[in-house]
Amino acid sequence: MERWRLAMTACVIGLVLMAQTNVAQASVEDLLYEKGQITKEEWLKLKAEHEKEEAIVQQRSAIKNWFNKISIRGYVQARYSYLPGDKSIRSEYDNTIRDNTGFAFRRVRLVISGDVTDWLSVYIQPEFAGAVPGTTGDQSNNFVQLRDAYADVFMPVPFLFFEEKDLRVRVGQSKVPFGFENLQSSQQRLTFDRSDGINSSANGERDLGFFIYYTPNETRKLFRRLIDSGLKGSGDYGLLGVGVYNGQTLNVSERNDNKHIVLHATYPMELPYGQIIQFGVDAYRGSFNVGATAPLTTGGPAIARENNGNILDERVGVHFVLFPQPIGFQAEWNWGNGPQLNATQTRVEEGNVQGGYVQGMYKWDVNQPWLTSVIPYVRYQEYSGGKKHRTNAPFNVVREWEVGAEWQFGKALELTIAYARSRRTDTQTAPYAIREGDIVRTQLQWNF
Repeated sequence: MERWRLAMTACVIGLVLMAQTNVAQASVEDLLYEKGQITKEEWLKLKAEHEKEEAIVQQRSAIKNWFNKISIRGYVQARYSYLPGDKSIRSEYDNTIRDNTGFAFRRVRLVISGDVTDWLSVYIQPEFAGAVPGTTGDQSNNFVQLRDAYADVFMPVPFLFFEEKDLRVRVGQSKVPFGFENLQSSQQRLTFDRSDGINSSANGERDLGFFIYYTPNETRKLFRRLIDSGLKGSGDYGLLGVGVYNGQTLNVSERNDNKHIVLHATYPMELPYGQIIQFGVDAYRGSFNVGATAPLTTGGPAIARENNGNILDERVGVHFVLFPQPIGFQAEWNWGNGPQLNATQTRVEEGNVQGGYVQGMYKWDVNQPWLTSVIPYVRYQEYSGGKKHRTNAPFNVVREWEVGAEWQFGKALELTIAYARSRRTDTQTAPYAIREGDIVRTQLQWNF
């Protein structure tokens, strides 16, 4: 027992001595100067050396290790679908909509991001749930693929009428700034999938290129608040944006020398009574290479391609969002031209595209320990035009009603159940027949 007391006493004395070291060192310098043991020049030199040592110690304590600058987060979406009627119906975006279905991961995302310096941020997001739905004929699952890998380079100082960090350049693979829901994270989106009419502009939402975004500080805060408050915001892709990108969609190499150009403008504003709205317009233009075509039947005639498959790809879109406080409304529509298989199914050529959606929702804040909120919704979408990323760019028709609800059990867990009445073209299998039927889906999402 005596040994323990002696050890504890020694530790306390040691800590006190360490705390008083700097004070003692400073007082020794002053004492020597007062006693005339050192000159004023020597005293000033000792003082300067002491202050330099203190500055080095403070600088070292302020340096952050890499693991203090980088954050890791993510989310997982597990789904189950049931087709009570025609089991031949297929969806472009959900591989669980088919016969012989089962439980499946729709998304397994891990986000690695952080501020390397005050003016440089990095963002990397791999996907572990597999290839784009419908692209693996053997229904193989869980391939790792890259979704995002980019750096944001901010303007570090005020310039002309821009404030610090108002401007940034994004370089790498990231979302193409076209529309609202394409930019909205699937972690935030209310419906199961993005609409065909908007997402057909950039399958996978992403491409390789560089983009310049302008976001004033107050608007940046509002974009952040729309996410943090659970109002299903799109994130910060600037009030204004312009970009140049390959145009061949996600994880596909460029196949011609022509690059796509995109213009993005959106404006969120808070009305005097607290309601927040957002509206905007977007446009892009480029030449999309359709790539190789395939006969519709074994041994059938080859399908020709206009201009060796390099076909004009351009669109203009508009969007409007009334965020659910508690009633919400969301709508987008776009029009343009793009590659598509002609009516006789003999040639891929330029054709008209148009489509979009309208959606209503209601956010009921329960604010209970076990249930945060419930958001029921209803959506109608339609699309007519080619699916440029599919073999032969088949002409696609979509008419779909969907009604569902999302239950939020805190920020960590969400459950969504929805029913859809769908009429859509099967773009995965020639001769691309139109299927119609009912779809019942459930999704459990956990965030970490």
